[in-house]
Amino acid sequence: MRASAPVRRPAHPFPAFLRPLLVAAGLVCAWQAVVWLSGAPDFILPGPMAVAETWIDRAPTILRHAGVTAAEILLGLAIGVLIGLATAVLLSEWRNLRPWLLPVLVISQAIPVFALAPILVLWLGYGMASVGAMATLIIFFPVTAALYDGLRRVDPLWLEAARSLGCTGGRLFRRVRLPAALPAFASGLRVATAVAPIGAVVGEWVGSSAGLGYLMLHANARLQIDLMFAALLTLAVLAVALYAAVDAFLRRAVAWQPGEAEF
Repeated sequence: MRASAPVRRPAHPFPAFLRPLLVAAGLVCAWQAVVWLSGAPDFILPGPMAVAETWIDRAPTILRHAGVTAAEILLGLAIGVLIGLATAVLLSEWRNLRPWLLPVLVISQAIPVFALAPILVLWLGYGMASVGAMATLIIFFPVTAALYDGLRRVDPLWLEAARSLGCTGGRLFRRVRLPAALPAFASGLRVATAVAPIGAVVGEWVGSSAGLGYLMLHANARLQIDLMFAALLTLAVLAVALYAAVDAFLRRAVAWQPGEAEF
Protein backbone atom coordinates (compact mmCIF):
# COMPACT_ATOMS: atom_id res chain seq x y z
CA MET A 1 0.00 0.00 0.00
CA ARG A 2 1.42 3.34 -1.03
CA ALA A 3 1.94 5.77 1.81
CA SER A 4 0.21 9.08 1.44
CA ALA A 5 2.37 12.12 1.00
CA PRO A 6 2.67 14.39 4.02
CA VAL A 7 0.49 17.46 4.00
CA ARG A 8 2.53 20.56 3.35
CA ARG A 9 1.56 24.01 4.41
CA PRO A 10 1.50 26.60 1.65
CA ALA A 11 4.62 28.70 1.58
CA HIS A 12 4.26 32.26 2.78
CA PRO A 13 5.09 34.98 0.24
CA PHE A 14 7.46 36.54 2.78
CA PRO A 15 9.12 35.44 6.02
CA ALA A 16 6.82 35.19 9.03
CA PHE A 17 8.90 37.57 11.14
CA LEU A 18 8.18 40.37 8.65
CA ARG A 19 4.42 40.27 9.22
CA PRO A 20 4.40 42.09 12.58
CA LEU A 21 6.85 44.63 11.18
CA LEU A 22 4.56 45.32 8.22
CA VAL A 23 1.55 45.62 10.51
CA ALA A 24 3.43 48.02 12.79
CA ALA A 25 4.55 50.09 9.81
CA GLY A 26 0.98 50.26 8.54
CA LEU A 27 -0.31 51.43 11.92
CA VAL A 28 2.38 54.12 12.13
CA CYS A 29 1.49 55.36 8.64
CA ALA A 30 -2.20 55.46 9.56
CA TRP A 31 -1.33 57.36 12.76
CA GLN A 32 0.68 59.93 10.80
CA ALA A 33 -2.12 60.26 8.25
CA VAL A 34 -4.63 61.01 11.02
CA VAL A 35 -2.29 63.68 12.42
CA TRP A 36 -1.95 65.33 9.00
CA LEU A 37 -5.64 65.15 8.08
CA SER A 38 -6.99 66.26 11.44
CA GLY A 39 -4.45 69.02 12.01
CA ALA A 40 -4.55 68.24 15.74
CA PRO A 41 -1.95 70.08 17.84
CA ASP A 42 0.81 68.14 19.56
CA PHE A 43 -0.78 68.46 22.99
CA ILE A 44 -3.82 66.59 21.63
CA LEU A 45 -2.29 64.09 19.21
CA PRO A 46 1.50 64.09 18.77
CA GLY A 47 2.95 62.51 15.64
CA PRO A 48 5.03 59.35 15.53
CA MET A 49 8.32 61.26 15.15
CA ALA A 50 7.62 63.43 18.20
CA VAL A 51 6.78 60.35 20.27
CA ALA A 52 9.89 58.55 19.02
CA GLU A 53 12.09 61.50 19.98
CA THR A 54 10.51 61.61 23.44
CA TRP A 55 11.02 57.86 23.85
CA ILE A 56 14.72 58.19 23.00
CA ASP A 57 15.16 61.16 25.36
CA ARG A 58 13.31 59.47 28.24
CA ALA A 59 14.31 55.87 27.53
CA PRO A 60 15.88 55.17 30.98
CA THR A 61 12.74 56.36 32.76
CA ILE A 62 10.36 54.52 30.44
CA LEU A 63 12.35 51.28 30.63
CA ARG A 64 12.52 51.44 34.41
CA HIS A 65 8.74 51.77 34.65
CA ALA A 66 8.31 49.09 31.98
CA GLY A 67 10.33 46.67 34.11
CA VAL A 68 7.99 47.27 37.05
CA THR A 69 4.91 46.71 34.90
CA ALA A 70 6.37 43.53 33.38
CA ALA A 71 7.10 42.12 36.83
CA GLU A 72 3.55 42.91 37.97
CA ILE A 73 2.04 41.28 34.89
CA LEU A 74 4.14 38.13 35.28
CA LEU A 75 3.34 37.92 38.99
CA GLY A 76 -0.38 38.29 38.38
CA LEU A 77 -0.24 35.81 35.50
CA ALA A 78 1.58 33.17 37.54
CA ILE A 79 -0.71 33.46 40.56
CA GLY A 80 -3.85 33.76 38.44
CA VAL A 81 -3.00 30.63 36.42
CA LEU A 82 -2.27 28.62 39.56
CA ILE A 83 -5.54 29.71 41.20
CA GLY A 84 -7.43 29.06 37.98
CA LEU A 85 -5.98 25.55 37.67
CA ALA A 86 -6.80 24.69 41.26
CA THR A 87 -10.33 26.08 41.02
CA ALA A 88 -11.09 24.26 37.78
CA VAL A 89 -9.88 20.96 39.21
CA LEU A 90 -11.98 21.46 42.35
CA LEU A 91 -15.07 22.22 40.30
CA SER A 92 -14.47 19.22 38.09
CA GLU A 93 -13.61 16.62 40.74
CA TRP A 94 -15.81 17.60 43.69
CA ARG A 95 -19.37 18.18 42.56
CA ASN A 96 -20.53 19.11 46.05
CA LEU A 97 -18.35 22.23 45.86
CA ARG A 98 -19.88 23.54 42.65
CA PRO A 99 -22.96 25.21 44.23
CA TRP A 100 -20.58 27.08 46.55
CA LEU A 101 -17.72 27.97 44.21
CA LEU A 102 -19.64 28.92 41.06
CA PRO A 103 -21.48 31.88 42.71
CA VAL A 104 -18.15 33.14 44.06
CA LEU A 105 -16.66 33.04 40.56
CA VAL A 106 -19.61 34.93 39.11
CA ILE A 107 -19.51 37.57 41.85
CA SER A 108 -15.75 38.05 41.40
CA GLN A 109 -16.35 39.02 37.77
CA ALA A 110 -19.61 40.92 38.27
CA ILE A 111 -18.00 43.51 40.56
CA PRO A 112 -16.12 46.13 38.49
CA VAL A 113 -12.37 46.02 38.89
CA PHE A 114 -12.21 49.74 39.61
CA ALA A 115 -14.54 49.22 42.58
CA LEU A 116 -12.18 46.65 44.09
CA ALA A 117 -8.97 48.61 43.48
CA PRO A 118 -9.27 51.00 46.47
CA ILE A 119 -10.09 48.08 48.78
CA LEU A 120 -7.05 46.13 47.63
CA VAL A 121 -4.84 49.18 48.13
CA LEU A 122 -6.26 49.61 51.63
CA TRP A 123 -5.58 45.98 52.51
CA LEU A 124 -2.30 45.40 50.69
CA GLY A 125 -0.87 48.90 50.48
CA TYR A 126 0.73 50.71 47.55
CA GLY A 127 3.01 48.73 45.32
CA MET A 128 3.35 45.37 43.64
CA ALA A 129 1.15 43.43 46.07
CA SER A 130 -2.05 45.33 45.32
CA VAL A 131 -1.29 45.59 41.60
CA GLY A 132 -0.51 41.87 41.39
CA ALA A 133 -3.76 41.09 43.19
CA MET A 134 -5.66 43.24 40.70
CA ALA A 135 -4.08 41.41 37.77
CA THR A 136 -4.80 38.05 39.43
CA LEU A 137 -8.51 38.87 39.76
CA ILE A 138 -8.75 39.52 36.03
CA ILE A 139 -6.57 36.59 34.94
CA PHE A 140 -7.81 33.62 36.94
CA PHE A 141 -11.38 33.56 35.62
CA PRO A 142 -10.61 32.84 31.92
CA VAL A 143 -8.25 30.06 32.98
CA THR A 144 -10.81 28.57 35.36
CA ALA A 145 -13.69 28.73 32.91
CA ALA A 146 -11.72 27.30 29.98
CA LEU A 147 -10.10 24.43 31.86
CA TYR A 148 -13.30 23.51 33.69
CA ASP A 149 -15.17 23.41 30.39
CA GLY A 150 -12.41 21.30 28.85
CA LEU A 151 -12.48 18.81 31.73
CA ARG A 152 -16.24 18.46 31.42
CA ARG A 153 -16.15 17.83 27.66
CA VAL A 154 -13.69 14.95 27.51
CA ASP A 155 -14.89 12.34 25.02
CA PRO A 156 -16.76 9.61 27.00
CA LEU A 157 -15.32 6.95 24.67
CA TRP A 158 -11.81 7.90 25.78
CA LEU A 159 -12.83 7.55 29.42
CA GLU A 160 -14.48 4.19 28.84
CA ALA A 161 -11.44 2.89 26.95
CA ALA A 162 -9.11 4.03 29.73
CA ARG A 163 -11.27 2.46 32.44
CA SER A 164 -11.38 -0.81 30.52
CA LEU A 165 -7.57 -0.83 30.71
CA GLY A 166 -7.67 -0.32 34.47
CA CYS A 167 -6.96 3.41 34.49
CA THR A 168 -9.07 4.99 37.24
CA GLY A 169 -8.95 7.77 39.82
CA GLY A 170 -5.92 10.01 39.74
CA ARG A 171 -4.29 8.12 36.89
CA LEU A 172 -7.39 8.65 34.75
CA PHE A 173 -7.30 12.36 35.48
CA ARG A 174 -3.56 12.76 34.80
CA ARG A 175 -3.33 10.58 31.70
CA VAL A 176 -6.67 11.14 29.97
CA ARG A 177 -8.80 13.99 31.25
CA LEU A 178 -6.12 16.61 31.81
CA PRO A 179 -4.31 16.05 28.47
CA ALA A 180 -7.67 16.10 26.66
CA ALA A 181 -8.50 19.45 28.32
CA LEU A 182 -5.18 21.09 27.37
CA PRO A 183 -6.50 22.75 24.16
CA ALA A 184 -9.28 24.41 26.15
CA PHE A 185 -6.78 25.45 28.83
CA ALA A 186 -4.54 26.91 26.11
CA SER A 187 -7.43 29.06 24.86
CA GLY A 188 -8.12 30.32 28.38
CA LEU A 189 -4.45 31.08 28.97
CA ARG A 190 -4.27 33.08 25.74
CA VAL A 191 -7.22 35.18 26.88
CA ALA A 192 -5.66 35.61 30.33
CA THR A 193 -2.38 36.74 28.78
CA ALA A 194 -4.18 39.28 26.61
CA VAL A 195 -6.06 40.85 29.55
CA ALA A 196 -3.20 40.64 32.08
CA PRO A 197 -1.85 44.14 31.26
CA ILE A 198 -5.30 45.59 31.99
CA GLY A 199 -5.18 44.49 35.61
CA ALA A 200 -1.64 45.76 36.05
CA VAL A 201 -2.36 49.20 34.57
CA VAL A 202 -5.60 49.63 36.51
CA GLY A 203 -3.75 48.74 39.70
CA GLU A 204 -1.00 51.24 38.90
CA TRP A 205 -3.53 54.00 38.34
CA VAL A 206 -4.99 53.47 41.79
CA GLY A 207 -2.26 52.17 44.06
CA SER A 208 1.28 52.38 42.72
CA SER A 209 4.16 54.80 42.53
CA ALA A 210 5.86 53.10 39.57
CA GLY A 211 4.98 51.38 36.32
CA LEU A 212 3.84 52.43 32.86
CA GLY A 213 0.28 53.08 34.04
CA TYR A 214 1.59 55.39 36.76
CA LEU A 215 3.86 57.14 34.23
CA MET A 216 0.96 57.62 31.78
CA LEU A 217 -1.28 59.04 34.50
CA HIS A 218 1.25 61.61 35.65
CA ALA A 219 2.31 62.52 32.11
CA ASN A 220 -1.32 63.20 31.25
CA ALA A 221 -1.75 65.40 34.33
CA ARG A 222 1.28 67.46 33.25
CA LEU A 223 0.11 67.62 29.61
CA GLN A 224 3.18 65.64 28.53
CA ILE A 225 1.14 63.89 25.88
CA ASP A 226 4.17 62.76 23.90
CA LEU A 227 5.52 60.99 27.00
CA MET A 228 2.11 59.45 27.63
CA PHE A 229 2.02 58.07 24.08
CA ALA A 230 5.59 56.77 24.43
CA ALA A 231 4.62 54.89 27.60
CA LEU A 232 1.45 53.60 25.92
CA LEU A 233 3.38 52.26 22.93
CA THR A 234 5.89 50.61 25.27
CA LEU A 235 3.02 48.93 27.08
CA ALA A 236 1.57 47.74 23.76
CA VAL A 237 4.90 46.26 22.66
CA LEU A 238 5.29 44.57 26.06
CA ALA A 239 1.79 43.08 25.88
CA VAL A 240 2.22 41.83 22.31
CA ALA A 241 5.62 40.30 23.10
CA LEU A 242 4.21 38.50 26.15
CA TYR A 243 1.27 37.16 24.16
CA ALA A 244 3.54 36.00 21.33
CA ALA A 245 5.81 34.16 23.78
CA VAL A 246 2.90 32.42 25.52
CA ASP A 247 1.26 31.59 22.19
CA ALA A 248 4.48 30.03 20.85
CA PHE A 249 4.83 27.94 24.01
CA LEU A 250 1.22 26.75 23.84
CA ARG A 251 1.47 25.83 20.16
CA ARG A 252 4.38 23.56 21.04
CA ALA A 253 2.62 22.15 24.09
CA VAL A 254 -0.49 21.18 22.11
CA ALA A 255 1.14 20.64 18.74
CA TRP A 256 -1.00 17.52 18.24
CA GLN A 257 -4.14 19.67 18.22
CA PRO A 258 -5.23 20.44 14.63
CA GLY A 259 -5.72 24.05 13.59
CA GLU A 260 -3.08 25.60 15.83
CA ALA A 261 -2.50 28.80 13.86
CA GLU A 262 0.60 30.89 14.21
CA PHE A 263 0.35 34.31 15.83
